[in-house]
Amino acid sequence: MEVIEVKTGRREEIVDITSMVENSLNVEEGLALIYSPHTTTSIIINEAESGLLEDIISQIGKLVPYRAGYRHDRIDSNADAHIKASIFGNSAVVPVKNGRLVLGTWQRILFVEFDGPRNRKVFVKVI
Repeated sequence: MEVIEVKTGRREEIVDITSMVENSLNVEEGLALIYSPHTTTSIIINEAESGLLEDIISQIGKLVPYRAGYRHDRIDSNADAHIKASIFGNSAVVPVKNGRLVLGTWQRILFVEFDGPRNRKVFVKVI
């Protein structure tokens, strides 16, 4: 299993980790499981166009606003981050062929931070 280090710089941001995942591959064929062990982050596959990434953050913020009176906020004011991560999920599985990720033309593996800035880890396991 490989570990990828991701350093985020804002409370909410999306980081394209596709090249880091691909560089961690050590097989010709299989399935790559990309997993975030953090309860306030997600792994998604989508296009990495900057306007789209801003739209994703903006729209999820409208659906799940920051400090909207959540019970968990009494502990550490990040309930929205947990809810957002629960909606998006914390892993993705991508086929590997000829030592490369099998992704569509515009698809990228994206790490989504909802409670940064922080130093995070992503685990990549090829089966």
